[in-house]
Amino acid sequence: MSKLFPRTGRRRLLQSAAVAVVALGLLLWWLLPLEEEPPRGTVTFSTGTRAGVYYEYGDRLRKELAKDMPGLKVELLTSDGSQENVARVATGKADFTIAAADAVETYKLGGEGADRLRGVARLYDDYVQLVVPPHSEIESVADLRGKRVAIGLPDSGVRLIATRLLKAVGIDPEKDITPYPDGIDTGPRKLGTKLDAFFWSGGLPTDGLRKLTKTESFRFIPVSPDLVAKLHKQRAATRYYRATNMPESAYPTIQMGQAVPTLAVSNLLITRKDMDPRLTEWLTRTVIKSRDRIGAHVHSAQLVDLRTAIYTDPLTLHEGARRYYRSVKP
Repeated sequence: MSKLFPRTGRRRLLQSAAVAVVALGLLLWWLLPLEEEPPRGTVTFSTGTRAGVYYEYGDRLRKELAKDMPGLKVELLTSDGSQENVARVATGKADFTIAAADAVETYKLGGEGADRLRGVARLYDDYVQLVVPPHSEIESVADLRGKRVAIGLPDSGVRLIATRLLKAVGIDPEKDITPYPDGIDTGPRKLGTKLDAFFWSGGLPTDGLRKLTKTESFRFIPVSPDLVAKLHKQRAATRYYRATNMPESAYPTIQMGQAVPTLAVSNLLITRKDMDPRLTEWLTRTVIKSRDRIGAHVHSAQLVDLRTAIYTDPLTLHEGARRYYRSVKP
C-alpha cells in the first residue's frame, strides 16, 4: 500500500472525486437545459382524405410526436392527396406532408416554390388498385373505354397515375370515358351503381377498401409490367413507377390467395428548406423509432426503414433530417 495514500485517505479521495463528478453533472445540467429540451411551437401537417392511409398515418404520427415533444402542437389538414400536399408545403400553407415521388417530381417541373422543397424520409410504397364489381366485363385497363370511371380527386396522386395509365393504352380521359372525381372516401360506395370502376393508389391495405370487403365484393384489375414499361416512356416523373405485385395478403377475402400485378411508387415525408433543423431532426427521430407502434395500426408503416429512409429522391435531404441520420450511422 502506498505510504502517500493510506486506506482512509484513498477512500476520502474517491469520495471527493465522486462529489466533484456529481457537481459537474449538475453544473452541466443547469448550463445546457435549453439545448436538451424538446422543440416547441406549432406545425401544420397536410395529410389526405380521412379514409386513406395518409390521414391515418398523420394522425398516428401526431400522437407519437406529442410523447416526444409535448410542447409541439401538430395541426392536421385533410387534402385531395399528393399534388395538393406538395403545393401546400412549397407555398408555406403546410410545414410537413406525405407525397408520392412522382407527384413531387411533377411539381418540380415548374411549381411555385419547388426549389424550397426538401426530403425528410422515404416512408412506404403506394400501390395502384383498380377496382371493379365482381361480375364486371372489364379485364384490363384498355377495357375501361366507354365506362364510368373514378380517376381520383383533382389534386390527388391518384389522378396523375390514372391519367397516365389511360393514355398509355390509348384512352383519352376526357373523351373516351366518363370521368368522375371520386377518391377513396366516395368511390367504393358508388361502385356498381354510378361507377363501373375506380382507381386508387395507396398503402396496403387501405382502410376505405378494407372496410368495403366486410359488406361488398369486388375484383382488382391487373396492371401488367408491359403497361408500366409504356408509362416509363411518357415523361421523367414516371421513372418512379415500378412493376410489382400486390401481395395476396393485402385483401385476403377478395384476392383468395392470388397476387395482383400492379405498379408501386414510393411515398416521401417532405418539408421546406427553411424549417427549423432541430425540430426536423427530432421529428425524423420520432418517425423512425415509432415505426412499430404506428405499424401496429397502419400496416404499410411497418415498411419504414432506417436503411432506405435517407433516399428521398427527387429531393435532397433537409439539414435536420441529415443530422439525425448521421447521428445513428454505425
